[in-house]
Amino acid sequence: MTDFTVNYDEIEKNLNHLSKQETDYLCSDIRRILIDTISKNGGHLASNLGVVELTVALHKSFDFNHDVIIYDVGHQSYTHKILTGRKSSFDTIRKFNGLSGFPKITESKYDFFNTGHSSTSISAALGYARAAKINHEDKYSIAVIGDGALTGGMALEALNDTGLTDEKIIVILNDNEMSITKNMGGFARHLANIRAKKIYFNTNIRAKKIIARIPLVGKHINKFLHKIKMMMKYFFTQGIFFEELGFTYFGPVDGHDVTSLCEMFEDAKKINGPVLVHVVTIKGKGYDKAQENPQDYHGVGQFNIDEGIISKNNRTFSKVFGEYIAELAETDGKINIICPATAIGNGLTKFYDTYKDRFFDVGIAEQHAVTLAGGLALGQTKPVVAIYSTFLQRAYDQILHDICLMNLPVLFCIDRAGLVGEDGETHQGIYDTAFLNHFPNMTVFAPSRESDLKEAINQSLYQINSPAAVRYSKGECIQYEILEQKDELGPCYVVKGNDVVLFSYNSTLQQLIDAEKLLKNHGISASVIDIRKLKPLDTEYLKQIIARHKIALFVEEVIYEGSVYCSFINIKGVYGINLDGKPCPHGSYEELLKAYHMDSVSLTDYVLEIMHGETR
Repeated sequence: MTDFTVNYDEIEKNLNHLSKQETDYLCSDIRRILIDTISKNGGHLASNLGVVELTVALHKSFDFNHDVIIYDVGHQSYTHKILTGRKSSFDTIRKFNGLSGFPKITESKYDFFNTGHSSTSISAALGYARAAKINHEDKYSIAVIGDGALTGGMALEALNDTGLTDEKIIVILNDNEMSITKNMGGFARHLANIRAKKIYFNTNIRAKKIIARIPLVGKHINKFLHKIKMMMKYFFTQGIFFEELGFTYFGPVDGHDVTSLCEMFEDAKKINGPVLVHVVTIKGKGYDKAQENPQDYHGVGQFNIDEGIISKNNRTFSKVFGEYIAELAETDGKINIICPATAIGNGLTKFYDTYKDRFFDVGIAEQHAVTLAGGLALGQTKPVVAIYSTFLQRAYDQILHDICLMNLPVLFCIDRAGLVGEDGETHQGIYDTAFLNHFPNMTVFAPSRESDLKEAINQSLYQINSPAAVRYSKGECIQYEILEQKDELGPCYVVKGNDVVLFSYNSTLQQLIDAEKLLKNHGISASVIDIRKLKPLDTEYLKQIIARHKIALFVEEVIYEGSVYCSFINIKGVYGINLDGKPCPHGSYEELLKAYHMDSVSLTDYVLEIMHGETR
């Protein structure tokens, strides 16, 4: 195709004029762009490579200047962004002030709903469809949801509601797990074609009416024919579950065949009422390393295209947690893990490989995960819920109602707490302290060092007979020696000084350690305190420390309402730097620290400003 060049500025309106050969070239070129850009910026690779043809087919079949498309989770929307006028800025994706790695309504008119968490697309698409009906608009509302996201209870609730409607809503089930044979696919496609033809539906309805008029036997014949039809459906199709809910089911169809996809979408558009199109795709398609190991290439940092991902042996909190919980489980047969589809990110590969009978990956079902843990605790086991901070908030009610009010000994190991960087506002772990600190019977640890993480887990499992949470950052454990402490895992001195005291916990602590050295160059002696335990908070000891210094500064990667600073705001000379509650954008961790004045240089400048104006 040397004579064909893709004009991405005009591609949206020219898609339907492309030949099959040109469409194939377009898909290949998009894959090249995806691999090249993600290798430099990081991002979701395997999932985006798997939906290139599907996205192109959707854009060929629908007009998103009029119709609506919502990608569940949204991490597979990169091709959609490229096809909707964002190719020229695609190299900024996930960068500070650049394109978001997820759909965002303030970024483009073609992003119809902010996504980032799973299982929301069908509900949102149904809302759009019902609004169109109220407003007398003739448009299609489309939800693209993966088989993983379909495990979320919210998606099932939405399917149940959608099946009762007659709005123009099409659910695309992107199945990247199931294989499909040509025979099965061909027969399923044949059935879909028959069901989609108006003549079939009209004839079927007329036949039923004629048969029903036959005296005595009419109704019995119709019942018999209905039974035969249902038996054939169960025998030949995999979509009976969706049809029972009220959907017309199409598929499965090869998600990498644009022509077949477009034909099926055209058939689906002829149905009055909800439709589910079952599409089978291959995660990582077009890049062998991602296709062979889609889990490893789901969310990636920078990597070399030829060599692939090069593993690092960094002592991250996730790695330490995974190793240590597996070590404890070797001698304690009651320890079990509940995980909502984040096993690899949580560092739990070793635990899964060794103790499969005590490892429960419940899929994307955070509410179920927490209540399941409550049952396991009442069954006299030691449940550990391994979860990301941003996903824990989805189970707010279950933590309160099913764990804390019954005072059950469940351990929550909360990964990705604080600022997480490039994934942006839907993934920042900055809200958990605001609700955990208010839950009855809950203990909350915030370790910064490897040894403190292990000790927090130990205390939670073997000393605290009540709910406990250990929150830790995405990055590496901090190294320091304790100079002075009142209690194990209570506030401790990292550095002792006379003028200023700096308080923090988790990864932010490193910025305080670096700021102390910078302040020393200005003749200011600073103490650095690692708080380590957020609830119960040793306020009396912290007040004693504050009283020994001219000023105190709390620096926390959480929203104001969840900050330790709130407990000391009325004390003269106490200052706080935290997050203001507005959506926190995407960007590198270092860029976000600087943007929120939490990096060591900004902290030093802020302390100098206070010192110069302080009259205490």
